[in-house]
Amino acid sequence: MMRILSLGAGVQSSTLALMSAHGDVEPFDAAIFADTQAEPESVYTWLDWLEKQLPFPVYRVSTGNLANDAITTRVSKKTGNTYIKGLVPAFFVSGNGKGLMGRRCTADYKILAIIKKQRQLANVKRGCKTVMCKTAIGISLDEFQRMKPSRHPWCENYWPLIDLRMTRDDCLTWMRNHNYPTPPRSACVFCPFHSDAEWKRLQDEEPKEFERAVKFDYDLRRAANQATGTAKLRGEVFLHSTLKPLDEVDFKDVPSHVQVDMFNNECEGMCGV
Repeated sequence: MMRILSLGAGVQSSTLALMSAHGDVEPFDAAIFADTQAEPESVYTWLDWLEKQLPFPVYRVSTGNLANDAITTRVSKKTGNTYIKGLVPAFFVSGNGKGLMGRRCTADYKILAIIKKQRQLANVKRGCKTVMCKTAIGISLDEFQRMKPSRHPWCENYWPLIDLRMTRDDCLTWMRNHNYPTPPRSACVFCPFHSDAEWKRLQDEEPKEFERAVKFDYDLRRAANQATGTAKLRGEVFLHSTLKPLDEVDFKDVPSHVQVDMFNNECEGMCGV
């Protein structure tokens, strides 16, 4: 039975990793970081440091570059129409009104990569129905609604921070009490689920990463406009729900009900921890 930490390299999972190193939770055999190749540089710098503090290996896995894949247009050999994959849940407006694009980012660029590595580490055979590994996920008490059971019979999810009744603030306190630096916020720089406070923080504290998001916003809109084969994308696509280009949004003036922080509703509970 292997104990594997799903390491997002944000506040909660980083605290959990270090708590294991201190013996405050059951030790992990390994940690897995699923890399979308779209995190801010601060996360990769933090991960480089964190790996050196841990007594267990951290495996970095990836299924590809999410930013590049999300804006790649494909031509159907059958119809000749142009498509893009609905990878990122961007907002769109067309003649049919306003909505969200389909999203496969978490499933394809987080879950699949982690599951593949788990199977390898735990030596899970095809068709196995016996629990071979337990996966610790760094969801804290204030995000309990993100808890989801594993879909695979050979894997069992558990949430040590929930068991300890620890919130995100408790994690930050634990880090301070042990003289560790504050972990960064872990999420793709262009995630449409950012709250306005997070967009503003990125703009002020990590301007290079904000510019990456601005460029992706324009690139995604251009790619979507070429997607003649998808009716709902025959309109404008934006990362922000005001339906404005990201560099034209004044985040201080956006009403709180317009762009709420949707991370807590993120499926699978794998991003941003």
